[in-house]
Amino acid sequence: MSVPPNPKLTRRTLLIGGGAGVGLIVAWGVWPRRYGVNLAAAEGETVFGPYLKIGADGQVTVAVPQAEHGQGVYTALPQIVADELGADWRTVAVEAAPINPLYANPLAAGILFGDALALLPEATRTAYAERNTLMLTGGSTSIRRFEGPLREAGAAARVLLCKAAARGWGGDWRSCGTADGFVVMGEQRERFGKLAEAAAGESLPGGELPFRTGEEKRLVGQPLPRLDAPAKVDGRATFGGDIRLAGMVFASVRQGPIGDTRRIAVDKAAVERLPGMVAVVENPGWVAAVATTWWAANRALDAMAPRFETHGLIDDASITAALDGALAVEGARVHAGGDIDAAFAGARTQTATYRVRAALHAAIEPTSATAVWRDGTLTLWLPTQAPTLARAAAARAIGVAENRVILHPTIAGGSFGANLDTRVAEQVAVLARRLDRPVQLTWSRGEDCLADQYRTPAAARMTARLARGGRIAGWQARIAAPRTGRDLARRLLGGDVAASLAMALPGDHGDALATDGAVPPYGIANVAVDHHPAELGLPAGWWRSGAHSYTAFFTECFLDELAGFAGVEAHSFRIAMLGGDVALARCLSSVATMGGWQGGVPGSAQGIACHRMRGSAIACLAEARIEGGRVKVDRLVAAVDCGRIVNPDLVRQQIEGGLLFGMAMATGAATGFTANLPDVRGFGGLNLPRLADSPEMLIELVESDADPGGVSELAVPVVAPAIANALYAATGRRYRSLPLLA
Repeated sequence: MSVPPNPKLTRRTLLIGGGAGVGLIVAWGVWPRRYGVNLAAAEGETVFGPYLKIGADGQVTVAVPQAEHGQGVYTALPQIVADELGADWRTVAVEAAPINPLYANPLAAGILFGDALALLPEATRTAYAERNTLMLTGGSTSIRRFEGPLREAGAAARVLLCKAAARGWGGDWRSCGTADGFVVMGEQRERFGKLAEAAAGESLPGGELPFRTGEEKRLVGQPLPRLDAPAKVDGRATFGGDIRLAGMVFASVRQGPIGDTRRIAVDKAAVERLPGMVAVVENPGWVAAVATTWWAANRALDAMAPRFETHGLIDDASITAALDGALAVEGARVHAGGDIDAAFAGARTQTATYRVRAALHAAIEPTSATAVWRDGTLTLWLPTQAPTLARAAAARAIGVAENRVILHPTIAGGSFGANLDTRVAEQVAVLARRLDRPVQLTWSRGEDCLADQYRTPAAARMTARLARGGRIAGWQARIAAPRTGRDLARRLLGGDVAASLAMALPGDHGDALATDGAVPPYGIANVAVDHHPAELGLPAGWWRSGAHSYTAFFTECFLDELAGFAGVEAHSFRIAMLGGDVALARCLSSVATMGGWQGGVPGSAQGIACHRMRGSAIACLAEARIEGGRVKVDRLVAAVDCGRIVNPDLVRQQIEGGLLFGMAMATGAATGFTANLPDVRGFGGLNLPRLADSPEMLIELVESDADPGGVSELAVPVVAPAIANALYAATGRRYRSLPLLA
């Protein structure tokens, strides 16, 4: 399929008919948006729309437009199609979807790029994402974005198969059903594979698409085995570093310190006679060594001892000063409810200040990509959460059109947001074109830490007024953090696009991504959330759960402090303020019951916290103490209401993983900075939980018929405040910084 090139977005093309003060009327709204299907079919396969193929052998292949990095989309999304189709799960396969506007994810775009897109009307955001083919994985959006289209894909194919079968049987297709990979009408049965080719020639009836009814032999809601697990167990799964091509060489890269940096010296003579050396490739901001093995290439970098010139100082002191300076001046109000000024006027208030350090991604798979330049075309293999943006970055890096770049996304070993970064695609593209041979670039573990795009440091000054009876009469959160949404949009979407989108928004709205999750999920009449933009000089990236990772810590720790000031037990204090939030109330009550909540009394070593995000609710009870100068977490109890569940095993896996991830954030996973470099250079410095540190975990999934909410990030934000509150119950000391003992 030929997709027209993206038009250059300017303020003029964005604003039509009077400017931002009058309203946003976007040019894309009048552009035709009809995109063809470019899903490739192998011999014997029949394509049914953009998401589904059926082979003559009966195999059902589902095209998944989201990156699989452990969260289970290669199972959950095919499960939706297979359920609506009536397929046999044993015959279902999965493949990565090709690049196509049909797979755009405007929901993720609105989350990841903050106010550069989030404050635009939904129709505008959708049009922009489709027109620019924004295929994105992030923000716990996979099920929420694609459940509807995938159900429709399964239903449409089922109708076509039924029509083909009924035509052969001389019956009415409406009398047909499907189950276990067969079309059934009375005593007559036929396999999908036998009907697929004929079914493709049928047409869908007019009116609404009929969905499957009844509960018999349904797949959604069942703990079906993961489709990606067997290949990962036996080694057939292909990760980024598993690609092997004839004549391929291996590269390692060294990049300069954070900030305004340029390369000034490389001792190339030191590696001229090193065994296996192939080439040294220099760029203004980095240098790569290329050899017949990666180990040889990485050793060569050490021998060359690249030197860089860096302007400006970034260290712990400069970061703290920038955050404190931002809190000292007026911020931009991102949320207002009621009248906070009136609520605070003449009243005694409670105040506390919280801080979080920069967090690293520290995925188990190091950054890696493979490329080959041949006959004017660049072919890329890499794990990416943004395939179209990675393709565009690679094309820009070597000065070719995007249609001269073919990208094959691989599964990823973790990521947690790191694979939104496109730098490795740019670097490997440059190497492949200069060397004119296949090359695989892998960052060392130290380079992954040194060149990470961190979860930003942040600080918050929380203020509240308690009325009689312990009710919170006013709540203000002042959050100092960089403009992470605009920064991410500028890097990934391009400076012109991000600037044009930001200009379209009148006034200073702060940054939606930097303060995401800061509005407390309680019935407080007067609430204000202010963003105080801070210029830290650090490259901030998307990190699992985004700003929720620190805003939930600010909110739930401060709420516990207020419960103490009010003299009310922490669980009851929360329940009393929830109002009509039945889901969150059920989660809180469930963890209190399951965990044997003792009221958080001194010596109990129990803490509780709850949170809402991405349409889901969670509560967590933690039992923790300090042992040998370290935080020891003995137990984590969680209750989750995430709406309708596609696969309960996947949800449970993500909640368990999120609890451990959140525990890692509470105790480590962070770094300070000295002379523009992170202090942590590998796993050893991150103080990550080990197997012996893993707590007992008890999880309850609350049944719900509501639309699915996000899951993969849900458990991360709630753990740190629950542990911090538990440590207060254990020690009598409030820990207001992350990591907790830093």
